[in-house]
Order: sequence, then structure tokens, then C-alpha cells
Amino acid sequence: MANPELPAPRLQFIFAAHVTVDPPADLGNVGKGHRRIVPITGGDFFGPNLRGSVLDGGADWQIVRDDGVAELEARYTLRCDDGALIYVRNVALRHGPPDVMAALAAGRPVAPGSFYFRGATFFETGAAQYAWLTKHIVVCTGHREPAAVKVEFYRMD
Repeated sequence: MANPELPAPRLQFIFAAHVTVDPPADLGNVGKGHRRIVPITGGDFFGPNLRGSVLDGGADWQIVRDDGVAELEARYTLRCDDGALIYVRNVALRHGPPDVMAALAAGRPVAPGSFYFRGATFFETGAAQYAWLTKHIVVCTGHREPAAVKVEFYRMD
């Protein structure tokens, strides 16, 4: 039972991102699962207090476990419209019904919400106006498309 003296977490929307990706490099089974590296090629993001572009050069390093769960770790950089840079590290899990996951792996579109895609996100920046990002727990929800990933980020208060 929850302790009524402790505040329950609340989520506040920060921004949404549309991240474009290239096809994955498939390294095969590396002993702890199937390794894939998905290059991040760009995109954009927007929210009530920040907006800008996703820079080319990041990647999503994935291990698909034997139980079908994909462990994701994406690292990339945002450039805000005011020129500030924000480094993003997102650690997530993705899984779902076998037919949906097979469609994703084959690069076919699937319905939003037809699989689980949640993560924890950590930010780094030297820009004082965005330092608040580095002081909160941030969670995200995502959806994989054939050539992009849509992600929404929420600050936990």
C-alpha cells in the first residue's frame, strides 16, 4: 500500500521528437542476444519550452534478448533553435506480440500502442537555460516506424 505521506509522481510533458534512422547494422548473436546498431540521421523536436533539430551522428545500440525483449540505448544530440546543444541518453525496453515485433523487424508499419516502448532519459548540457533537464527524472514513450522513431518525453515531478 502506498504511503499517503509521500507525494505520488506526476508527469509533465517536455517535448516530442521525430527521429529519423537508417536501416540497422545487424551484428548477429553476440552471446547475450542479437545485436543491432541503428544509425540516427536527424529529425526534429518541439515542446512548450524548447524546439530544434536532432543532429546526425547518434545511434541506438540494441540487444534483442531470447525472450523477444529489445534493450535499447540511444545516444544523440539535440540542437535547440537558440543554438544550445543537449546530449541525450535514452535507455528503453521494447516488446510486444510476436506478429507485431516481426512486422517491426521487417520494416513494416504497425499501429501505435500495439507494443510496449518505454524508457528513462538522461540529459547533459552546458546551456544554463536548459539545466533543469539535468535535474529531473525523465521518462519516455515511443513508437517505431519504418524509417523513424517518434518519442515523447515527460518530466517526473
